[in-house]
Amino acid sequence: MDTEIGALTVIFTELYYWITVWLMFFIHIGFCMYEVSASRHKNHLHTLMKNTMLIPLVTITFFFFGWWIYFALPNGPWITGPLLDAPWAVPWSELMGPHMGGAGDPDGWARINGVFWAAFLLFSWTAASIVSGAVIERVRSFSFWLLAILVGSVTWMIDAAWGWHPDGWMIIELGYHDAYASGVIHAIAGGSALAYLRLLGPRIGKFAADGTARDLRPHNPWLVTIGLFFIYTGFWGFYAACNVPIVDVQIGDEVFFSATNIYGTPTTLSAITVNFIMSLAGGLLAGYVVSRGNGFWTYSGGLAGIIAASAGNDLYHPIQALLIAGAGTWFMYVVHYWVERTFKIDDAVGAVAVHGYAGFFGVVIAGFVLWGYPASAAYDAVITPWGQFAGAIIMFWVLGYIPAMALGLTCKAFGILRIPRDIELAGLDIGETQSQLDIEDEVRATEEELARAGGI
Repeated sequence: MDTEIGALTVIFTELYYWITVWLMFFIHIGFCMYEVSASRHKNHLHTLMKNTMLIPLVTITFFFFGWWIYFALPNGPWITGPLLDAPWAVPWSELMGPHMGGAGDPDGWARINGVFWAAFLLFSWTAASIVSGAVIERVRSFSFWLLAILVGSVTWMIDAAWGWHPDGWMIIELGYHDAYASGVIHAIAGGSALAYLRLLGPRIGKFAADGTARDLRPHNPWLVTIGLFFIYTGFWGFYAACNVPIVDVQIGDEVFFSATNIYGTPTTLSAITVNFIMSLAGGLLAGYVVSRGNGFWTYSGGLAGIIAASAGNDLYHPIQALLIAGAGTWFMYVVHYWVERTFKIDDAVGAVAVHGYAGFFGVVIAGFVLWGYPASAAYDAVITPWGQFAGAIIMFWVLGYIPAMALGLTCKAFGILRIPRDIELAGLDIGETQSQLDIEDEVRATEEELARAGGI
């Protein structure tokens, strides 16, 4: 920051990420509304507290080791190189706290580290919240919070280091390209949720005696609508946070300033704005058609459409974004009901479908549509169908399903995975509800006693 232009660039970047952070907070508001709309009244408080408390848990663990993982593990480690040193990302670094920089920080990292950290943290909240919705009304809070920490501060940060870091080994070796996180966040969260759902089993009454699935509709369609619109709103911040706002890009002998995607490839906010809206439109239309006008799946289809197109939305033509979103929404809807019938999986809000199946589809389809395009500005690797398919397997199964299954099996062995049957029947809020009823009875008795004493 030794010139006015340099200082303005750094301060603008700081403000840019700061704005994306509070925009992305709308995603979490939306998830809370979305989940409570799908849960029954007897489980509302449990549903909300389960999702709310992941904020402090993931935040603290992300501060202590999640942020460090992103910078330390892009090589695997020991796939393309050793574990890397990341002194600015360890919790005891002065750059992890208030710091004005100076001679020891010529690139302005002291001003950017905090807001960049926060942007990634909101990604972490999102990944954990995706899992939260799938397992409502039967999971013990403690076992879910362990999974939230695993996904939010460990496994998704590993896949970000591998497939999102500009020097990640998946970009270099596979030509992996996932600009707006179809796989990096959504597929891994979907895979993690699927593992827990396999172990938890369905909610009581989800399946009839003959094995037919009952459609447990949201108790409040209004909250579904508003919740998903909040998520759409927060997704604007998500997309923007996946970009670097202003970089001196060097291509051959030419140097120019531009926004870039996470891989350092030039792009513009205009480009991703058009593609975002077109993919939202494609998802909403496809969701409406394939579900025959079902409100829950129409709104969920809008989100699935965005996710399906996100891997390549920095490079797609808007019509490609529209069509891919529609196809991805159809795919996730069909696979959701096939998995539900075949394996008796009870995904309460369709989270595995909307995020996992649509994200997997989005990563794979990008390999065909963008075949031959550069995966990154810094390396010669190109996007290929086989590289993207391998990447989708790594995201959904290797880093998503398998670690979550291992944690879930451990929790199940200790008897802390699922709520006891009698509590589930009565409602997970029974302790809080009974306490409130007792207080109301006591207050009423006091009022009656005072009324009699006063001759009323």
